[in-house]
Amino acid sequence: MEGYRIVLASASPRRRELLKQIGLDYEVCPSHGEEQRAGSAPQEMVLSLSEQKAQEVYERLAAQDGRPLLVIGADTLVACDGVVLGKPKDEEDAMGMLRLLQGRSHQVYTGVTVIWQEKEPRRFSFFECTQVEFFPMQEEEIRAYVATGEPMDKAGAYGIQGKCAAHIKGILGDYNNVVGLPVGRLYQELHQRRIL
Repeated sequence: MEGYRIVLASASPRRRELLKQIGLDYEVCPSHGEEQRAGSAPQEMVLSLSEQKAQEVYERLAAQDGRPLLVIGADTLVACDGVVLGKPKDEEDAMGMLRLLQGRSHQVYTGVTVIWQEKEPRRFSFFECTQVEFFPMQEEEIRAYVATGEPMDKAGAYGIQGKCAAHIKGILGDYNNVVGLPVGRLYQELHQRRIL
């Protein structure tokens, strides 16, 4: 991506770490727009939210300097039995989410949108879905985990890469997608379009 000013439209430290893992040189510029969920299915919601984030940052930065711009927007949601879980509002909300997830399987969806400049702005979007299964959790385990503060900024109120790893029975699909960004798929999509 020589010559591109690559911008991640997210403040998530987990997404930043994942982009570093695949060797991208990028900067961070979180979106500030009011996010509106569109669609009723989780994949529609994450695609819509990733598009909003990428578009808002692209419009803000496009005229700043002469380098061509490439913006990556992403959003992650958890779905269990048709219930969509974003980030918890408070500790009680986090405990409710974990009670719903414990001892069963659920899906983690991440939508990704890339907007970049050639002669005109171009874009593509995709989503990834990973199945995650929890071991049963005791009420005191749920309370102790929420008390760590770790769940509070994460969709579904847990971080698979953190202390909640003790409660993960298994996953089917892309682990990095659960962390917050399916970087393998992102790299392949960029490579196929000869942006990389």
